[in-house]
This record gives sequence, structure tokens and C-alpha cells, in this order.
Amino acid sequence: MRRAILLAVLLATTLAAANLKLYLKDGTFQVIREYKVEEDRVRYYSVERSDWEEIPSSLVDLKKTEAETKARVESFAKQAREVKEEEDAVKAERAEIRRIPMDPGVYMIENDQLRILKLGDWTMRNPKSRKLLKMVTPGPMVAGISYMELAGEQSTNVMPNDHPEFYLQLSLEDSFGLVKLTPGKGARVVEKITVEPVTKELTEERELVKVFTKQMTESGLMKIWPQQPLARGEYAVIEYNEGKADARVWDFRIE
Repeated sequence: MRRAILLAVLLATTLAAANLKLYLKDGTFQVIREYKVEEDRVRYYSVERSDWEEIPSSLVDLKKTEAETKARVESFAKQAREVKEEEDAVKAERAEIRRIPMDPGVYMIENDQLRILKLGDWTMRNPKSRKLLKMVTPGPMVAGISYMELAGEQSTNVMPNDHPEFYLQLSLEDSFGLVKLTPGKGARVVEKITVEPVTKELTEERELVKVFTKQMTESGLMKIWPQQPLARGEYAVIEYNEGKADARVWDFRIE
């Protein structure tokens, strides 16, 4: 839509740029197509009368006429460049999209090559201390707490820089984002999950990183990247259904 508007603006500008104003010293002007200064006369093509005419140069405000003509030409050239840049950007984005597989997952373009991130295999851990507390506490008074974890203290997916860009082909209907993982003994915590004892309401806590997002296609291809360079540590791209402890996790490491 934006491209069509820009092209319409360019067309209108082109038509307008074909006509100029020949300013006269009495404050009036003639709408012309072009003009030439020939000794003591100005020869111009009148748009109103569709013919060449002449006028003494002493009656013409050449300084104002030349200044406006130059400004119009520069404006036209600028808009033409903007349309060209927009067209180039659209072509580049289409080429970018064609490189990303249609299958759900997370992808990167690294050194002009497609990189496919492996889906992480997470497990749910229930602290033993919470189990013991439940056993000695009468009634359903203690909230259940679990941790969604990835095995290993470090990801094998090392990023080439601290501002990686990811392409995410969505498969779930809810949310996605970038999270910082909490390091632990032999594992990395993706999120903490709390289940209220009476209502059974489930709350998920995760350390989300602020990201920029761009929808690349209507079918669900998203591009995400961090708003600020990432500090050294463990991270993951996640896709999740809020309140259901259901997530797809693609982990990586910033060194």
C-alpha cells in the first residue's frame, strides 16, 4: 500500500515538475513548460496558450524564477530517490522471505547462509522442599511451584554477535518473545510456574528481553531482534500459550 502511494506521489510530482512559473517583476507569473534567456529577452513556452512567446528580460524576476525551478528539480529528484529506495527495500525483503523455510521453527541468516536453530527439549522440575512442605501443611494451602528447564548449563548455539536477528515461523496461536535464562546447577531455567492451591490458577514468570518485531508475511513469519545489545549469558527464543505451561524453546548463548 505504501509503495502504491509513493508511486502516485511520484507521478503527481512528475506532472507538476513539467510546469514551471515564470515570475514577473509586477508580482504576477506565467505558467510555462520551459524558458530560455536570449540576450535581452526571455523566450518561454506558455502552458495556457500552448505556444512559444517572448518577453523583455527586464520584466522578468529571473532570480526568483531560477530559485524556484532549482528547488522543484531538487524536490523531484529527492522523491524519485525515495521511491527507488523503497522499491529496493521491497525487493530485498522479498528475497529475504524466500530464504526462510515454511516449516515452524527459528532461523537465522549468518554469513549469507541459512542457519536452523534446534528446538530445545525442556523438562519440568518440582523442588523437593515444596513437596515436603505440602506434606506437613494441612489442607491445600501451599502453592505448587515448578520450573521449566533446559538441560545443561550452556547452550551449544553460540551467536556471532550480541544483536542477533531471528526469523520465527509461528506454530502456536498465542505469544512469542526472547527470554534470558536463569543459570542453575546442570540446567537453565526458562520460567517459573506457580499453581494456586485452591483456584488452580497458573502463573508463569519469565525474564523477557525487549525486542523489535516485524511481521514478514501474513502466514505467520515474524522477524525479531533485541532492542539493545545482549549481555553475555544464556537466552532463548520462545513461543508459548500463556497460562498453559506450554512452550517451544530455541536456546542460544552470547559470549
